Amino acid sequence: MKCDLHVHTSYSFDSSSLPREMVDAALKKGIDCLAITDHDEIKGANEAIEYAKGKPILIIPGIEVKTKGGDILGLNVKEKIPGGLSAKETIKKIKEAGGMTIIPHPFGLFCSFKGDLENLIDDIDGLEVLNASLFGPGNKIALDFAKRHNLPLTAGSDSHFPNFVGKCYLEIPRAPDLSIERILNQIRNKNVKICGKEANFFEKIIDHLKRNFCKFSKYARREKRKI
Repeated sequence: MKCDLHVHTSYSFDSSSLPREMVDAALKKGIDCLAITDHDEIKGANEAIEYAKGKPILIIPGIEVKTKGGDILGLNVKEKIPGGLSAKETIKKIKEAGGMTIIPHPFGLFCSFKGDLENLIDDIDGLEVLNASLFGPGNKIALDFAKRHNLPLTAGSDSHFPNFVGKCYLEIPRAPDLSIERILNQIRNKNVKICGKEANFFEKIIDHLKRNFCKFSKYARREKRKI
């Protein structure tokens, strides 16, 4: 079963893609499970869950929280987690909310985790080791780090637009009872396979330009409303 565990929607400041568009893209690409992990927001996940009802796909509600040390993913989180806290405080709040804590793109060229990752080994639940949009050797470094510390692995496209959905995903053994808890347990038990590949250099450039355009457009609209 194919699980893309890092996807954004228009509820993130750097995406313009509606939740239903991301769900439809996943369905077209044969993705069985999609984690909606918007920046500091859960509305996109809630919309995607509602839209996916009756469709052959499981939506995991999630969030990507900006901490003082860097970004942290919370999988199976149904409430907003405040940003700007320390990494340890954020991890604690995610777990109190019943979520699983993952460090995404820990060694990305422009989005690396700036905190003391070594000091968080016993606190986190896993490490993202394949992300479709990273520049540089960050994915390989993350995989080496995870293996060295015997950490559970995850993968996700980090898609902000439909074309990236499913480029990277986690594969788990197929079973009739696909559930969020089953997927998270498979990750914890390291019974997973990392699949897919990074986007090519030009795809990444275009993707990041589109993200920056979204940031600028949303900022300009906010400023206009203030006038």
